[in-house]
Amino acid sequence: MTQTKRTPVTLLIAGHWLGAWAWEEVREQLEAAGARAVAMTLPGLDPDDPERTRRTLDDQVAAILDTLARHGASASGPAIIVAHSGANFPVTLLLDRHPELVRQVVWVDSGPVATGSAFAPDLPEDVPDLPLPPFDVLAQQASLEGLSPEALARFRERAVPEPGPVLREAVVLVDDARSRIPTTLVCCSIPSAQLMDLAREGHPMFAEVAKLEHLDVVDLPTGHWPLWSRPRDLAEVIRSAAGRTR
Repeated sequence: MTQTKRTPVTLLIAGHWLGAWAWEEVREQLEAAGARAVAMTLPGLDPDDPERTRRTLDDQVAAILDTLARHGASASGPAIIVAHSGANFPVTLLLDRHPELVRQVVWVDSGPVATGSAFAPDLPEDVPDLPLPPFDVLAQQASLEGLSPEALARFRERAVPEPGPVLREAVVLVDDARSRIPTTLVCCSIPSAQLMDLAREGHPMFAEVAKLEHLDVVDLPTGHWPLWSRPRDLAEVIRSAAGRTR
């Protein structure tokens, strides 16, 4: 008797200060379209974790692997990984260490990082974590376009300070197979043409993009948090990317 293969899991991982809650609207749209979508909170971003300021990138990678295993990623085939913003550090490590587990990666206003990269290498060791800054300061670093007052209020209320070890730690990459994983870049606050120019010029933030062998680029003009500003459209982009195979 032939068994029907399960739909691959689509794992949603939000960036700095955010947990699984940030994907609620996108996840609902994906599930309505028949996807098996799972959102997770990375270690260090659970406000009830007494050890959260000690969590590391290795802890985060281990948690992603555990989530994939619990949701049957191996049984249903490689997963679709959707990484927003600062989730690119643990997800890049995952792709390097376990490329066989990922069918497609979707970077949401984000992208793979290069070996040796750290988000905040100069953050003093005695700083335990990095809280969400005031919005006028944050807006100088990442566009808040499209966010309603209600979305900003929820962001402020539910944000969890990013653990210091995660920000200071540099990634070490060893397996070029990560560059062969089919990839979709969802360009929101930076247009795709500008991003690709920076990649070709060897800009450190986008150097890894130039190495990707199977790349689709999608423009979704909005701010850095399309999870809230354009959730329906983002879900459609993810659904479309998930339909592609190796």
